[in-house]
Amino acid sequence: MTGGRSSLPPATLAALFAGVSAALHLGKLPPAVSALQVSLGIGLVEAGFLLALVQVAGMTLGLLAGLAADAIGLRRSMLIGLVTLTVASVLGGAIGVAGLGAADAVHALLGLRALEGLGFLMVVMPAPALIRITAPPDREKSALGWWGAYMPLGVAAALLIGPFLIGTAGWPAWWWTIAAVSGAAALSVALCVPGDDAHGSRSTAARAASWSERSRSTLCSTGPWLVAAAFAVYSSQWIAVIGFLPAIYAGAGVPAQWSAVLTALAAAMNIGGNVLAGRWLQRGVPAGRLLRWGYTSMAIGAVVAFAQVGAGGDAVGLPPLLRYLAICGFSLAGGMVPATLFVLAVRVAPGASTVATTVGLMQQASAFGQFAAPPLVAWLAHRAGGWQWTWVVTGACASVGILLAGRLARRGVVVGVPA
Repeated sequence: MTGGRSSLPPATLAALFAGVSAALHLGKLPPAVSALQVSLGIGLVEAGFLLALVQVAGMTLGLLAGLAADAIGLRRSMLIGLVTLTVASVLGGAIGVAGLGAADAVHALLGLRALEGLGFLMVVMPAPALIRITAPPDREKSALGWWGAYMPLGVAAALLIGPFLIGTAGWPAWWWTIAAVSGAAALSVALCVPGDDAHGSRSTAARAASWSERSRSTLCSTGPWLVAAAFAVYSSQWIAVIGFLPAIYAGAGVPAQWSAVLTALAAAMNIGGNVLAGRWLQRGVPAGRLLRWGYTSMAIGAVVAFAQVGAGGDAVGLPPLLRYLAICGFSLAGGMVPATLFVLAVRVAPGASTVATTVGLMQQASAFGQFAAPPLVAWLAHRAGGWQWTWVVTGACASVGILLAGRLARRGVVVGVPA
């Protein structure tokens, strides 16, 4: 991303850094689940809801956050979100050292996770539009491909660094470290991204259009709904598999250090899929084709990784190495989906004043999938006594995604990108 013609301007890099810092807040919980279970006595299903609760704001406020970002300005929205994440994480760490009872501490953490969800929205809603404005025209799709990798990059970093820091300094220190990163991201946005009026993110159309006009325009268009549903069925299966990998490895007796490395590597594979998709889109590869490749590969990878033959103690699956490679393939190929959908979201928005609103609808659908999938997978694992039926949930999501990719291509809603 550096050097010569391929370099991105500081404003674009600051927006990418902001997204990664926001994703760290989503990814900070999985490596801390075991520590929270010990210190607060939460169970597996409770951990699933704690993992998913950050998505409540996205489920309920995604569209409104997008409307707000379009109204108040992209840079302002991103700064508000980063400050919210920083403050919530500082308070979360303070709970761990405040000596509260277990029940009170859990309730407080749940509330702060919901607040972090709101901050997360205010960061990610304006980012695609801001990247589109600040990136060079011949690098726009590639930059959006990098943006599609913000989630796996942040989650992978959290999974890799979190266990070590939690083991040496405790989970409150982990919360404070993530707060410091998002604080640094806020500073970089404040210094590197021009004011909203300067870079034109608050256009005349955006100022003139009312919230009701922009929401009606978005909700009455087919394209935003299709990309929203497609993102939901992608993100739900990815977070369900990657989010519970540390618990799966712990149950299999894998040492915590190896669990962290293996999980982080699996999550990081998703980055490659995002970057490749951005480059392929820049070169004119059809978007519908990339979506079908991604969903089909995720379905196959989940079956290979989790399916077993037989029942109970006699159940047999593939060797551990092959199953792990399948998870890596699941994550790598799946990365083609978000990169493609972020490019499409910018283009299917009804107008320049509704880009963040369209992303808000997409994020709202995605948040619902991420909220529903982890508890469902955890419940299924609890009932089955293992993770061998996880592929049923992920396979169903992938099948819906393939159907949506076909509908996107048939309806020709993609403007400027071959479907």
